[in-house]
Amino acid sequence: MPRRRVTSETTRTATAHGLTRTLWGALGAPAEHAERVRFTAAGSLPSAFAVTDFAAAAVATAGLAVAEWLALTHRQVATVEVDRRLASIWFATTLRPIGWSVPPLRDPVTGDYATRDGWIRLHANVPRHRAAAERVLGPLAHGEAAAQAVAPWCGGELETAIVDAGGCAAQMRSAAAWTAHAQGAAVAAGPCVHMTTRPGGAAPDWHLAATRPLQGLRVLDLTRVLAGPVASRLLAGLGATVLRIDAPDWDEPGATPETTLGKHCARLDLANPDGRAILLELLARADVFMHGLRPGALDALGLGAATRSQVAPGLVDVSLDAYGWTGPWAARRGFDSLVQMSSGMAEAGMRWHNATAPRPLPVQALDHATGYWMAAAAIRGLTRRLAHGEATSALLSLAHSARVLMECEAEPDETRLAAETEADCLPQLEHTAWGPAHRVAAPLRIAGVDLRWDVPAGRLGATAPRWP
Repeated sequence: MPRRRVTSETTRTATAHGLTRTLWGALGAPAEHAERVRFTAAGSLPSAFAVTDFAAAAVATAGLAVAEWLALTHRQVATVEVDRRLASIWFATTLRPIGWSVPPLRDPVTGDYATRDGWIRLHANVPRHRAAAERVLGPLAHGEAAAQAVAPWCGGELETAIVDAGGCAAQMRSAAAWTAHAQGAAVAAGPCVHMTTRPGGAAPDWHLAATRPLQGLRVLDLTRVLAGPVASRLLAGLGATVLRIDAPDWDEPGATPETTLGKHCARLDLANPDGRAILLELLARADVFMHGLRPGALDALGLGAATRSQVAPGLVDVSLDAYGWTGPWAARRGFDSLVQMSSGMAEAGMRWHNATAPRPLPVQALDHATGYWMAAAAIRGLTRRLAHGEATSALLSLAHSARVLMECEAEPDETRLAAETEADCLPQLEHTAWGPAHRVAAPLRIAGVDLRWDVPAGRLGATAPRWP
């Protein structure tokens, strides 16, 4: 696919529509519907790629799925409008605490380090991933110690050693090197979204309100950190009841205030038969199941696709992984920043900024865009369920999102996004579990839809594992 270059505000709007066509079309939807979206607000995030348009297009794709849903459920033609500037803000952080602070998202050891032959990124935000890095490199009290330990290594050898130890790391590759790599080739060869349908029984008798399109529907959420939680957060804003399930020892304090908005959060030990039994009971009453575990993880727990479809025949099943569902790295642990290093994004950013070290995207666009893409896939699955009595499965990945964005380079542009002001926040306070805060207004507007979150952000495991 030829690369599109961004050179002006007019072209940028066209680029947002083009990206929307790509994301929307990958879901099997009519690509021409993308032209129905109205994009507003000038400016862009500084990047080698069209990140602001990518953010706006991902949000628009979810909006188009809602509009299609309303056309089916209420014969209502809904317009979709996306504020490009607010979309860019939402791809960073949305919460503005009053009198308290969100904990750091990153472990001090997480970062980019020079090797003998280039750069590598260590990801140590999860304690067991940090422990794996230390099994290879020795004790890492801080970033300086990590830099000294990494320096003698060749990047590829260290990446392999840490991954084999159960950790997370990514050597910085160029786009050309990624294209030549077996995993890059697997990503390029497959569809960006793999969607399948199967008979799901009779169409459900849902009683739905146009203003709250998903009210009364249940979403069981087994995702972590950003991409999946972003998806279920949007579904909650559209009225769905979202129940998030985490392991007894799992925590992500830096992300939780951002991503638990609108959700009920519980814990289950899925390694325990009693925990699995409760999950299956929850699944039997769910309309959507979202999960972000690596391929094979649910199968190993006895919760594979066949079991899920038997327990919930009409289920909309949406999942994601980091590096794609085929190829030698299909089961590799990964995060947004690691995929950026592997795919050539960080190297392209380094050249674009004339820097001497890797330069990632200005926001974690792969996570957030994949989240909105997942939400759109889920809503399209609900549409198929209602219209045809079908169950839908959708597979997405951060690497495929990177593939889309890397085909849309940006030229240096003097136009920057206007600075955030108090007027960008919603007037009402959100009384989170940590204290009061303001939330930035949502970038998505759908005619006739009341996009809001009735449950403030809360701590993981704060509720019982049952449907409210």
